[in-house]
Amino acid sequence: MEIPHRVLLLLLLPISFAIAQNAPTEEVQEFHVGVILDLGSMVGKIARTSISLAMEDFYAVHQNYSTKIVLHIRDSMSDDVQAASEAIDLLENYNVEAIIGPQKSSQAIFISKLGNISHVPVISFTATNPSLSTRSLPYFVRATINDSAQVNCIASIVKTYGWREVVPIYEDTDYGRGIMPYLVDVLHEVDARIPYRSVIPLSATSEEITQELYKLMTMQTTIFVVHMSDTLASLFFIKAKEVGMMNKGHAWIMTDGVTNLIDSLSPSVLESLNGALGVEFYVPKSRELDDFTMRWNRRFQIENPTDPPLKLSIFGLWGYDTIWAVAQAAAEVGHANTTFKKPGVERNSTSLEILETSSNGPKLLQAIMQNKFRGLSGNFDLSNRQLQISRFRIINVVGNGWREIGFWTAQSGISRRLNKTRLTTHLGSEHDLNPVIWPGESIEVPRGFQIPVSGKKLQVGVCTSGYPEFVKVKKDHITGATKAIGLSVDVFEEAVKRLPYALPYEYVLFSTKDDGSTEDYNNFVYQVYLKKYDIVIGDITIRYNRTFYADFTLPYTESGIAMIVPVRDSRNKNTWIFLKPLAPGMWSGSIVFFIYTGVVVLILEFLGNNENVRGPIPRQLGIMIFFSIFEEKLVQRFLSRIVLIIWLVFLMVLTSSYTASLTSMLTVQQLQPTVTDVHELLKSGEYVGYHRGSYVKGLLEELGFDRLKIKPYDSPDDFHNALSRGSNNGGIAALVHEVPYIKLFLANHCKGYTMVGPIYKAAGFGYALSKGGPLLGDISKAILNVTGGDTMIQIEKKWIGDQNNCQNVGPVTGSSRLTFANFRGLFILTGVASSSSILIALIIYFYKKKRRSTNIALENLNRPEDTGLSDESSDHQEGNQGGRVEENAELAGREENGLEELTSLELVSAKK
Repeated sequence: MEIPHRVLLLLLLPISFAIAQNAPTEEVQEFHVGVILDLGSMVGKIARTSISLAMEDFYAVHQNYSTKIVLHIRDSMSDDVQAASEAIDLLENYNVEAIIGPQKSSQAIFISKLGNISHVPVISFTATNPSLSTRSLPYFVRATINDSAQVNCIASIVKTYGWREVVPIYEDTDYGRGIMPYLVDVLHEVDARIPYRSVIPLSATSEEITQELYKLMTMQTTIFVVHMSDTLASLFFIKAKEVGMMNKGHAWIMTDGVTNLIDSLSPSVLESLNGALGVEFYVPKSRELDDFTMRWNRRFQIENPTDPPLKLSIFGLWGYDTIWAVAQAAAEVGHANTTFKKPGVERNSTSLEILETSSNGPKLLQAIMQNKFRGLSGNFDLSNRQLQISRFRIINVVGNGWREIGFWTAQSGISRRLNKTRLTTHLGSEHDLNPVIWPGESIEVPRGFQIPVSGKKLQVGVCTSGYPEFVKVKKDHITGATKAIGLSVDVFEEAVKRLPYALPYEYVLFSTKDDGSTEDYNNFVYQVYLKKYDIVIGDITIRYNRTFYADFTLPYTESGIAMIVPVRDSRNKNTWIFLKPLAPGMWSGSIVFFIYTGVVVLILEFLGNNENVRGPIPRQLGIMIFFSIFEEKLVQRFLSRIVLIIWLVFLMVLTSSYTASLTSMLTVQQLQPTVTDVHELLKSGEYVGYHRGSYVKGLLEELGFDRLKIKPYDSPDDFHNALSRGSNNGGIAALVHEVPYIKLFLANHCKGYTMVGPIYKAAGFGYALSKGGPLLGDISKAILNVTGGDTMIQIEKKWIGDQNNCQNVGPVTGSSRLTFANFRGLFILTGVASSSSILIALIIYFYKKKRRSTNIALENLNRPEDTGLSDESSDHQEGNQGGRVEENAELAGREENGLEELTSLELVSAKK
């Protein structure tokens, strides 16, 4: 019978010391080994203490070994890049011949590739991801079990309790995702379905986890399998307890990633885990293990005096046994003939290309794989480059601890007890395991499903629409379930997801003629009043008459009734298009103000005795208007120039506006609707169409259309054919329809048609509920949440298409003309300036005229009388007097101009 190493340890130590004292001294050869762990994590701290104890124990037993491993411990700080950097440093600067670690599966992938390049074995006792294939990574050794080994145990638990649906919850990492394909397969083998997978990001906040838990609460499934790291799982279960998911009726199964560390979790986490089941690697009890546990506890307290106490876990035992395996292999291979060969690479190569290759690597790898022994963790056999599947223990968390409820082995499956000599097997019922205290301190086995809210499911009435893009219903002939798809269905389902509580529902088919007629929809909505359905959904127009027997939610589509009309190209087909930018009133006003401004300038210059205004009036008027700004002699008065400057500003604004409007008409606006107003159709007596069975027919009759001019059509293709023929060729000039349907039509027939309107206000599409129902307000709020965000846009793109791809969607209007009202301000400014100027000029003119008359009168009174002159002198005096009068008149004119100039200077000075 084999005697364990640990039993002989105390007996061999005295003998070893005596032999060592008498043995000749040999030179100890150092064998460098790198260790990469996340020293800040729970697993890293546990493993470091185990590794240090393993080094002491191994060389205490094997003191005569001439080769001794030297550990270079590095901290990955839970970062993949840092772990890779430390591995490269160990390979380049320390020429390590083996690397123990890294801790995470995501880190192990890259570092194992470095091991392949440098022929250095990488041994990890924590990387459990099944994607770490030993075939693609020949120098990677997994000193732990593959995560896929435990999925059969989990499937056996699910089968034992008869659960049919399971929701896996896993972290969004390589470690979390790696187990999923294997778990899905084994659950399928035991007829268990996975309706949903919950993926939790590693950086998830408490709010994000709570939101995901609320989503899980809305589902019927109450059986969950949790595969996470201990840190994320602790936060997750605390939040699960807060939201009420650790109550009666739920079942939680934890993988070994959490269960293996169950003894080191905080009391608050254990309290939140009460009732959960866990799967862990089973380690048989032994005296050696108990002794080592006591030593480990003391050493951990010494190495981590400020940290809370942790319990030894299976990861610590695997780390201990891994050191023994590597140390034994190093002693067998030795270090004397080890060389590191540099590869022949070109200059400017990367660090990975210049890694040295160990000549000892292949032999060391074989020695590790062939080294089999019974360690603290049990049989330690790495012959297949990973630990062989042994057995699992199933535990139940109760209070601040746990209790054992059974075992699982690959040979015998589920069992209640595990004997040393034989396994007691059973057929797979709940009696094969010890009683379980489930969440909520219940002893009743969860059913695996429950209705999220009390009472029966919400009965949702659906019927196929005349437009399948909105609602299409089909019945499963095998299960008999009713399935519905379409825009209206997607909006409803999205709204239900946004409710603050779970709302279970099922679709119930309502048979119609499938033509979407108003009579069918009225009858459909009336079923709510008859209590046949709790709610009916679809492309149901909210109408006044329907509100008497049902309540409607807020609309989820655009409202209104519009027209579909053909479009025509109107560019450059009008000879007098240059007159269109300005309205007739604008043309008339501009001409009137043109003449008025010219007359004002002419009067102002005439009153100022400008010689240039002499001659034909039309000629002088044109010269003054168009050339006065360039020639100072033409316009001499200051007031005239003010009037002309304001007029030119007006002309500049008018000209630029006219140019822009004309450019728009000639280039931008190419398509014009053949009909722009529904009243044009009434006046011309054109034919119009509508969808057969729609209430639009009654609306057209109310607008005054003759019944003979109203034509019904059944499908969008019929609409297209009728519109393309036209009213004069047996078709129609316009189709009147609801806006959502028009958008759908234009999405498929974009070219050649456009929407005009809306011509009539409508409420849009909504869902009908029984009057006074409690769900109305909540569903309406949820619909607002859906329609107010990007979700509605994505739903419309899915079923209707991208509206941006069709430029004709929406009302088409031509470029508007410039009217007199658009320039009212400039006209007023020009008119006020001209009128004020002429008023000022008249005041100045009459003032000067009066002053001149006064001066002449005073001059005649002060002239001396000469009575003694002869008749001849008198005659001569009268002749001179006539010449003097002319001189005085000329002098008065010069004085008037001088006074006006003086007045202008005074005005300028006043402004300054």
